Amino acid sequence: MSGIGQLLLLGLVMLLGLVGVLIPGVPGRWLVWAAMLWWSLHEQTALAWVLLVCSTAVLLIVQVVLWLLPARRIRDSGATRRTAAWAGVGGIVGFFLLPVVGAVVGFVGGIYLCERHRLGGHGQAAAATRTAMRAAGTSVLVELFGCLLVVGAWVGAVIWG
Repeated sequence: MSGIGQLLLLGLVMLLGLVGVLIPGVPGRWLVWAAMLWWSLHEQTALAWVLLVCSTAVLLIVQVVLWLLPARRIRDSGATRRTAAWAGVGGIVGFFLLPVVGAVVGFVGGIYLCERHRLGGHGQAAAATRTAMRAAGTSVLVELFGCLLVVGAWVGAVIWG
C-alpha cells in the first residue's frame, strides 16, 4: 500500500475511533490507539515512538479519570442518542476550529443546540444541558478529548514531520 493510501486508511480508522467514543459498545479509544501503534510500527522514527508513548500515556490517564468519575445514568437525565451525536459532532468541530479548548465548547454547545431544538426555550435547554453534562457528558467529553489530543498530535506529525 502506498504511503498516501496508508495515511488515509489510518485517518479513517482514527475517525472511526472518534465516532466510536460516542457509540456505546464501540472501542473508540482502542481504535485510535491501534491506528497510532500501526503508524508507529510502520514509520519507526523517533517522532513516531514518542507519539506512541505519549498517546498511550494520555489514553491511560483518560481511563483513570473515567474510573474516578461518579457513574450516572443517561436515561435519568432525559438525554437522547441524538443529543450524544450533536455533542460529539460539536466537540470534533470545536476542536478543529479552536484547537484543543474548542472541544469542550463545541461539546457543550452541541448538547445545548440539540436540547434547544427539542425543548424550544433557552431556560429549559440550559437546564437540560446541565443535567446531561452531569449525567454522562463529562465522561464522554473526557474520552473524546483524550482521543482528539492523540489524533491531533498524529495529524500534526504527519503534516509537519
